[in-house]
Amino acid sequence: MNIAASLILGAALAVAPVTPPSWQDCGDGLQCAQLQVPADWARRSGPEVAIGLAKLPARDQARKKGVLLVNTGGPGEQIALLRQAKQAFADLTEWFDVVIFDPRGFGGSTAIHCPIPAPFATEWVFPTKAAYDAYAAKNHTFGQACAEEAGVLSGTLNSWQIAHDMEAIRQALGQARLTYFGNSHGTVLGQAYAELFPRRVGRMYLDSVLDHTTPDLRAWLRPRAKALEGNFARFAAWCRSTVTCALHGKDPVAVWDEVMARARREPVPAPEAGPGARISDTQIASRATFSFADTWERLAAGLARAQAGDASYFAKVEGAPDPDLSRVVLCADLPYPGYDQVKKLETALRRETPHIGWRAVWPMANHCGGLPATRTYPPHPVAAPGLPPVLIAGGEHDDTTPPADGRRLAGRLPGARYLKAAGGHALYLSGDPCVREHVHRYLVGGRLPPAGTTCE
Repeated sequence: MNIAASLILGAALAVAPVTPPSWQDCGDGLQCAQLQVPADWARRSGPEVAIGLAKLPARDQARKKGVLLVNTGGPGEQIALLRQAKQAFADLTEWFDVVIFDPRGFGGSTAIHCPIPAPFATEWVFPTKAAYDAYAAKNHTFGQACAEEAGVLSGTLNSWQIAHDMEAIRQALGQARLTYFGNSHGTVLGQAYAELFPRRVGRMYLDSVLDHTTPDLRAWLRPRAKALEGNFARFAAWCRSTVTCALHGKDPVAVWDEVMARARREPVPAPEAGPGARISDTQIASRATFSFADTWERLAAGLARAQAGDASYFAKVEGAPDPDLSRVVLCADLPYPGYDQVKKLETALRRETPHIGWRAVWPMANHCGGLPATRTYPPHPVAAPGLPPVLIAGGEHDDTTPPADGRRLAGRLPGARYLKAAGGHALYLSGDPCVREHVHRYLVGGRLPPAGTTCE
């Protein structure tokens, strides 16, 4: 679907009145319901699918301000998360019914169960085109099987469709205007809704923005690279000033460069990973985490060992694969080029962020490499006439959704306010008290923080 056509359709497809949901207790203090919507909002006379809803009711129903619709990101299941993380939303139930929805294809909605698991690359900074091509072939097989299993939902897993689902939810809940809280990929849904239904927005809070307004890929990647390089610099500064750092008394940047250069020439032995195991520079780049200060002591010790000839620390793979369907949605919203173009982008970013920031080109290649073509809703300049002021917050050390993304979006939405915070990803949900206070004032009373406000 080309951008112009999608925008015209978005403007034209006012959602018809829908039946209010029939809420039923579903355990853990939640009430659940389903809402029927078209499988494809561009062909709305076709088959319908269900959207699963869950509600954490306001504590005092007689005094509540209304409904707050939430998406915590992913993309992925939301209702299961709400069951586990109710406490993160407890403050909001003083004023709102907190409603969360499983996006189409996930969880309590009409679900797609991909028959083949998505491949999981433990070395996702691909060292060669052959390695990338082999992975992309597996990802293509996964995506093709998933699309066949999707049935009527095939090709409809993007933020354009989900924004229309959100409009149907607003109507079903009887809200004259949508009050919305989007985190991470949930901010992409917020951007789509704001563009397609600007005059239906009441208040909107976007936390850790994933910019969906910049079609120039190098311009989109550069803030990620700079944020990651900045976290590397923070790690090095911590090492220089902290006696418990295993590299204290050395130049941490020089050690990193030495280890990477050595591993590039010849992979470094990793005896703890088994006889003959060796670790390359691309494996180190895939597994070194500079984003979180609580990992730095272990990382420094691992680098010190690698400098001494034992790279066992970097043989460990931490984290888990994405839920299978997540990459389909993510890559429909943020289509990504193949290996040759990614390598050109890496070369360009190495000039600006030579130590580790250049790695920022690879996560999306890992998600999207080889996926079958589908209808996408790619990044494009946003226009939202009539949109009320939106509150946007970003963590200065977030290299997943860097603060430059939030600032850029705030500059493009009329009247938006950017709240700077000295933190990382998911500021509200991680419990930043200053951010939470400003969010509550805004969602409840419409009070934006003064321009230039910073949460230290």
